[in-house]
Amino acid sequence: MIADFNKILNKAAQNNYALAAFNVFGYEDAHAVIQAAEDMNAPILLATNQAAIDHMPIQCWGRLLRSLAEDAHVPVSIHLDHAKDFQTVADAIHSGYTSVMYDGSHLPLHENIKNTKEITKMAHAFNVPVEGEVGKLSYEDIPGQETEFTDPEEAKIFVEETGVDWLAVSVGTVQRMAKQEAEIQFQRLKAIEQIVKTPLVIHGSSGVTNHDLKKLIQTKVSKLNIGTALRVAFGHSLANQVAASPQEYDRLKLFAEPMDRVKEEALNKLHLLGFNS
Repeated sequence: MIADFNKILNKAAQNNYALAAFNVFGYEDAHAVIQAAEDMNAPILLATNQAAIDHMPIQCWGRLLRSLAEDAHVPVSIHLDHAKDFQTVADAIHSGYTSVMYDGSHLPLHENIKNTKEITKMAHAFNVPVEGEVGKLSYEDIPGQETEFTDPEEAKIFVEETGVDWLAVSVGTVQRMAKQEAEIQFQRLKAIEQIVKTPLVIHGSSGVTNHDLKKLIQTKVSKLNIGTALRVAFGHSLANQVAASPQEYDRLKLFAEPMDRVKEEALNKLHLLGFNS
């Protein structure tokens, strides 16, 4: 079912749980994480990033994921992740996305604020919540990038001037981290949440340890983005299936076991984020 995720995230920020935004690359992992969410009675976000919409047009993603969301027995948002321009956000909203993120973290703060404010005004006209980002995460698989941690005062200014609904912060995670080795700066996070009232978001959460995931749900973090953990589960299982059955050509048969592994991974993350079956 489609629901008001502003209300859901605000409720999560005030209680001891957080929502998972699962970055999906197709029907297979989207269906698997919805099954997990239904088993745990957990609202979730189905997110698509730039790689996903480069592979398949955003209009197709909107129709596919919205149909899955509408049939789900738990609240599901169709979320655009890390959009870098106005047109992509507009196309997503037109295609049925129910929440969007504009990522101007690579820009100077004043330019990030200017662009995010324009996008927020447009999205709010369609009752679509907006996520912005202050601070910058590096990518595990792209050498030479540097992380820029979120400055609490800049976060406060950004939220007040843009009117975003949710704020993504950089407090120690790294994008596309396959191992759980991130070192969360809880003191920095505490300083941010003391002056920023907007629900907070952590990207790169596949790299967060189970111990720290449990700590994060005690904070005002209300959404954690998880993608790499799903792809590792799917990819490793698929490689094993191909190796075990080298003559098998039917991908529907090859995908069955990887889909089960994705569901298992999603169940584990949802449990760590405060949900129980």
